[in-house]
Amino acid sequence: MKMKLRGVKSFMVVLTCMVLEKIGHTSAEGGTKASASNGSRSTLQLIDKSERQKTIDKILNNYDPRIPPNYEEDFPVDVYVQLHITNIDSISESSMDFAVGMFIRQTWNDTRLKYDKLPRLRSLELDTRLMDMIWVPDLFIANEKKANFHTVTVPNKLMHIYPEGRVQYSVRITATLQCNMNLRKYPMDTQRCYIMLESYGYSTETLVFKWRSNPVVKDPRLTLAQFEFGETKTLRCDKSYVNVNYTCLMYEFVLIRSFGFYITQVYIPSVLIVILSWVSFWLDIDAVPARISLGLLTVLTMTTQSSGARASLPKVSYVKAIDVWMAACLIFVFAGLIEFAYVNVHTRVEKRRRSESCMIKPGQCNNDDTDMEEKLANNKRTRFSYFTASRQKARALDRISRILFPASFIVFNLVYWLVYMLWIPESQDVGP
Repeated sequence: MKMKLRGVKSFMVVLTCMVLEKIGHTSAEGGTKASASNGSRSTLQLIDKSERQKTIDKILNNYDPRIPPNYEEDFPVDVYVQLHITNIDSISESSMDFAVGMFIRQTWNDTRLKYDKLPRLRSLELDTRLMDMIWVPDLFIANEKKANFHTVTVPNKLMHIYPEGRVQYSVRITATLQCNMNLRKYPMDTQRCYIMLESYGYSTETLVFKWRSNPVVKDPRLTLAQFEFGETKTLRCDKSYVNVNYTCLMYEFVLIRSFGFYITQVYIPSVLIVILSWVSFWLDIDAVPARISLGLLTVLTMTTQSSGARASLPKVSYVKAIDVWMAACLIFVFAGLIEFAYVNVHTRVEKRRRSESCMIKPGQCNNDDTDMEEKLANNKRTRFSYFTASRQKARALDRISRILFPASFIVFNLVYWLVYMLWIPESQDVGP
């Protein structure tokens, strides 16, 4: 009986082992198939990566970025340039410069970088760490004061290499550029600024810059606060240093100032101040505190406004349009104060004479001063005579000033606006 139980147990153990072995074999076979499938995919991926990597290694093998293309063939490499302007701001009259953000795009052919076209691959897109291993033109901005590359979150550079050896290179920069401004018509002026691109070390025998068919592209959302874009043009500006010619390109554009801000903030307030100074002509000649306060207030206000309007302008030697306007307004206001001084002197002279006459002949002081002035006013022949009473002369001057000052100011406005709206400065006048 014990022998039978032992035989059954042995049979069960053997059967269990066979089942476990079968299950393990099946799972191992499935795992082998799965791993074979994954291995085939990873192999394909490795093939794709290796082809691209082999191509990059092949074109960079024995490639020297210190030597420009076509150097051995003894003819220059043509570099086609395009500017993509994203923003123009911080246009400063005091420092005569402007800030511009742009992409500088360059395209040239380098036969050393030719390779066989890869399937499903239009061009090789290089990482920024590989770009230092490729020759690039030594382009610089000639009228640049300061500039910087953008490196957030990585250096903003792009380089694509096409199978035929064509290289497309783009870099994003922000630069502050010089712009010699002519401020004779400020704030009704039109400024002509430029971006000048030159080669730093290669002569025209090695490198030539050319504009692309679409040389300059402006962002459609680009707007300026105080200016509007006018005429633009692209031209060549090749230069010669020590009898060696260097390639140069220039993009020139016109900025037309929008002077609506100055109309509301400068011209209209100054006109109101001048008109305010004329109020003293309607005040009584005996209201000395009121007239002198009004005159001094308008003179000081006009002086302060004149200084504020010219605070942001450079100290140039020529006369600007706003200088003429402010000087004329200040003269009108100051003339109103001088007119009051003249009237006040004549009034005091008349009072002194009457006071002396009353001391000598007290009986003559019984008549009312107003009746005496009315009698003198009825006599037209003696109104402007040298012997006419000084008080009457003062009042006559006030009446004349009420018409003379506004008429003179209107004439000045007509001449001022006609001259500065129609006058165009000559080319030799451009510059500080």
